[in-house]
Amino acid sequence: MTIRTGRAALIAAAAIASLTAGTSLLAHGNVTPQAVDTSALPDIEGGNDTWMAENPYSGNATAIAIGESAYGQNCARCHGLEAISGGIAPDLRYLEPGPSGDEWFVERFRNGSSHDGKVYMPPFGEVLGQKAGWAIRAWLETKYTDE
Repeated sequence: MTIRTGRAALIAAAAIASLTAGTSLLAHGNVTPQAVDTSALPDIEGGNDTWMAENPYSGNATAIAIGESAYGQNCARCHGLEAISGGIAPDLRYLEPGPSGDEWFVERFRNGSSHDGKVYMPPFGEVLGQKAGWAIRAWLETKYTDE
């Protein structure tokens, strides 16, 4: 009877371990975007309906601070702390500064990215808004490197 009890306990422990392992894999799935307080930033003409073609907050210290926090809450889990990717998503330190980088950023931020029916990046544009998006971009410009 002791052998059966030991075997049952071993099977139960293995089942719990496999469930726990599955949970950690699922933790990278659907996430809820965290709100970003952009009230300290100047309003953008057009609000969220008409997106600017270039970053109106580039070099703005307040926007950079807000963008750093917003990035940490909403982007770092995939793109890495300090924008240094661990391989899951693009390393955003290499995103060109200026209008060409702004164009790529806005496209991805607003619409996300998916391939073959798989979502690689969810669209954040309507959820977080244009002010938060440009604040994140302003912070990313401070991390740019071409090395």
